[in-house]
Amino acid sequence: MSAKVAAALETQARFCTALGAPFTGALCRVLAGTVPPASLTGQRLAQWPGEPMTDALPMRLTGALHWLVRSGHAAALAALYPPVPLPDDAALAAVLAALIAEPASDAFIAAFLGSPPQTNEVGRAGALMPGLLCVAAATGLPLALFELGASAGLNLNMDRFACDLGGIAAGDAASAVKVRPSWQGPPPPAATIRVISRQGVDIAPLDAADDAVAQRLMAFIWADQPDRLSRTEAAIALARQYPPPLAQGDAADWLERQVLLADGAATIVYHSIAFQYFPPVSQARIRAHLGALGAAANPARPLAWLRLEMDDPANPAQPAIRLSLWQGGAVQETLLGHAHAHGTFVQWAGL
Repeated sequence: MSAKVAAALETQARFCTALGAPFTGALCRVLAGTVPPASLTGQRLAQWPGEPMTDALPMRLTGALHWLVRSGHAAALAALYPPVPLPDDAALAAVLAALIAEPASDAFIAAFLGSPPQTNEVGRAGALMPGLLCVAAATGLPLALFELGASAGLNLNMDRFACDLGGIAAGDAASAVKVRPSWQGPPPPAATIRVISRQGVDIAPLDAADDAVAQRLMAFIWADQPDRLSRTEAAIALARQYPPPLAQGDAADWLERQVLLADGAATIVYHSIAFQYFPPVSQARIRAHLGALGAAANPARPLAWLRLEMDDPANPAQPAIRLSLWQGGAVQETLLGHAHAHGTFVQWAGL
């Protein structure tokens, strides 16, 4: 592999380990020196045309391996996967080298690298749901939800999750989808959330009812984070029971065409770790359209823009939770807090 790819794997190894995924970190670290150069996978890595970290190449590799393990096609590697104790690098390297030496596994991994990771992080509902509570408390209205970069639309069902947000219960307490971030700061408002409509858009939406799609979503979750795995499995099952309405398209095109204000409802446009991937021209159009809609908002038809994004220069390592609320007059801009990128913790400041 190229030096850039090896460096990306080492960087991702440190990142995963720091975020409580030591096994996934070890995979990345060992892969940097293990992939046989003559293999199809090795050739693909050596000739990688883009920027490895930008293209999430390390996660494509670990996703391919996790898929093989979960599907029963890599028994020797599965024996080293969590929840067994973390293996040493030598044992992991030997098993990985043998796996990639198998023509069928090698061909699968090389092909898997061709598609970028597309995840649907359900834990982020722990940062988004308190934003919905803020809008519900401020407006007293039912909510119309519009998600940009919705992926499989799992978080369009977040009002059907069982959420514990700093001691405030929200959603459906009986839900199998449990969202309970480690909470710092005051609790969010205890408001009633009633969603009257929901829809989302993605440039490449995923159908959670498709078993192959569901397995791919699961493969990109780090194998040593069982809470994320079980939560996503439960959210996929919920999405099959309540299929989220999804459209395919550019976020700005869809927003301009689809999002309108309605009397008697609070319109909420939201997204999480998605805005940075939209083209700059789409970002500008989204801001402009929301500003124009906001100018027409009033207490009977308010507009909210809720986002969890890496956009805080003062705290670049953690996504910021921001809320823009138009109810007539000037927009109310609030930095609600910060959160872990996977929703593990929320540092809440509130309104």
